Amino acid sequence: MIVADRKPLNEILEMVKDYKKILLVGCKGCVTVCNVGGAKEVGILGSILRLARAKEGNPLEVDEKTLERQCDPEYVNQIKDVVDEYDAIVSMACGVGPQFLSERYPQKRIYPAVNTTFFGGAVQHGVWAERCAGCGTCIIHYFDGLCPIARCSKSLLNGPCGGSAGGKCEVSKDIECIWDTIVRKKMEQGRLQDLLEIKPPKDWTTARDGGPRKSVREELII
Repeated sequence: MIVADRKPLNEILEMVKDYKKILLVGCKGCVTVCNVGGAKEVGILGSILRLARAKEGNPLEVDEKTLERQCDPEYVNQIKDVVDEYDAIVSMACGVGPQFLSERYPQKRIYPAVNTTFFGGAVQHGVWAERCAGCGTCIIHYFDGLCPIARCSKSLLNGPCGGSAGGKCEVSKDIECIWDTIVRKKMEQGRLQDLLEIKPPKDWTTARDGGPRKSVREELII
């Protein structure tokens, strides 16, 4: 899933300082799962913004709406009848959400209330960790289902560097050396020889370096 963090309150207040009425739009997708942009978080931020502006003697009217998803046109369209009532829209979705809103409502100022961080999953309650770099050509089957691109600080594909020690990355003792984990797993399964096999070069043409990407499912196109 996409993991995000809410922007600092001062940054959000600065964005909306010149407005009197805004629409705060949440998303029931990934940002709900990581407790950043769902209906609950929309309600909390809305209350905080109202209180902060009231304290300044400059009241702000905040209406709240949480869409099923902000990355689908049909859901973004659900606010089309009320958009003109607001000075601006503040999105609490990942970085895709405010862009879809901006494209659908080009006449309206759109602001992001969260910072999108990575693709990951929950490793314990309240803690999410990066697992995927979205490079477009997955090769984790070479490494027993573990991704050195996303989980190695240097994204090394040919083995560990010389900086790790005790299974930890030289960047931080809190970061596991994923190559240490890969090698140990191969050894435990008696398949260390796998890492000595020459693999074809990774196809990076599907990665972000080739420009904005698009996925097309012809069977779904009407």
